[in-house]
Amino acid sequence: MADTTGTKTAGSPSGPSSEPSAAAPAGVSRRRLLGTAGAVGAGALVVGAGAGAAGAQAVGGRPDPLTSIGSTKYPFHGPRQAGIVQPAQAHAHLVAFDLAPGSGRKAAAALLRRWSATAADLMSGETPRDDDLGIALDAGPSALTVTFGFGHSFFDRTGLTDRRPAALEPLPSFSADALDPKRSDGDLWIQIGSDDALVAFHALRLLQRKAGETARLRWQMNGFNRTPGATSHPATGRNLMGQIDGTNNPKPSDAAFDKHVFVPDGRDAAAGPAEAWMAGGSYAVVRRIRMLLDSWDHLSLERQERIIGRRKSDGAPLSGGSETTPVDLQKVGPDGALAIAGDAHIRVASPASNRGAAMLRRPFSYHDGFRDDGAPDAGLLFVCWQADPMKGFVPVQRKLDRGDGLSRFLSHEASALFAVPGGCAEGEYVGQRLLEG
Repeated sequence: MADTTGTKTAGSPSGPSSEPSAAAPAGVSRRRLLGTAGAVGAGALVVGAGAGAAGAQAVGGRPDPLTSIGSTKYPFHGPRQAGIVQPAQAHAHLVAFDLAPGSGRKAAAALLRRWSATAADLMSGETPRDDDLGIALDAGPSALTVTFGFGHSFFDRTGLTDRRPAALEPLPSFSADALDPKRSDGDLWIQIGSDDALVAFHALRLLQRKAGETARLRWQMNGFNRTPGATSHPATGRNLMGQIDGTNNPKPSDAAFDKHVFVPDGRDAAAGPAEAWMAGGSYAVVRRIRMLLDSWDHLSLERQERIIGRRKSDGAPLSGGSETTPVDLQKVGPDGALAIAGDAHIRVASPASNRGAAMLRRPFSYHDGFRDDGAPDAGLLFVCWQADPMKGFVPVQRKLDRGDGLSRFLSHEASALFAVPGGCAEGEYVGQRLLEG
């Protein structure tokens, strides 16, 4: 982990919208309207148990407006894919696929076209025409985002090795790695996020079905964050160690934000022909990091705070001030020792300690039950975004690998790197510049 996580990142230029659909009453999606109609048909089955609840859903034959959580939506189409700068949602699915034997470039293009059309409908709150699942009929888009990416092996399987970006070379090994190859890498990657668990699962299930015979599931990971509105005021999120996590994440308002996070326009002299199709895109590093919570929880509060470099209560740096006060890495305490210890996480992860290396972290927590020894199988689904992982994730992780006091309480168990191209216009699909260029 690095002290740059963002669970409350500022919105993108094409931010959330709650405009009503032209085909439904204000505040009501077509998906929700169909769900209400279905409920009327089945009313006789539940009248004894739920008549009161059913009556509360509509006044004068019109469904109640969706809540703010349900109505929040982000556009699928645009110069950049959603799911990068938008606030990390309460529920997430990260899933990787491998192309089936015999599925080449043409089949991959058809799959991305199907996936893109489905994601566009779901993110707008519409029901795809051939969707018979009925999982989220009465829900709005609930801040749904669907993001697509390509792994290193995708280019071999599609005969596009000459267009594979240099930045997509496999990540180096780190001493703390204990990686499971079955839960790492993959030809294709989908990140799904939503503030409603059923909306997120609906998207996952429908996209998996759309894969058909073209692609096979390689691995899936499920994550979560705090639900919007769970705190009295907007606040930086906490991880499963109880630490406020995300204070120093770069913000879209920062002057160098785009330079650190997004691949420059293809007209930039630094972008070679292999990278031109990635203009406006980003590179996602995905790591499953198990937290050794039983060991961590046995530490004193003072010890935990020294390892992180921040107070647990409010996230303020041990060098003084409030959560957002810049960290003073040179400050010395009354005892003559550094206020921020030499191996404190925020010192080792700081851009000042890594020659300015920066990345946008957008992670999710996970809990997959308990291990055989009774320890929780829980931690962080680390997702970070950068214009070049060799200038973002890799130098920071190398530094953490060598000198971070937090590292002995973490186990890196899965890893992947994906090229996430820019967005697409209406009528196009994600990756079209690569597959048809």
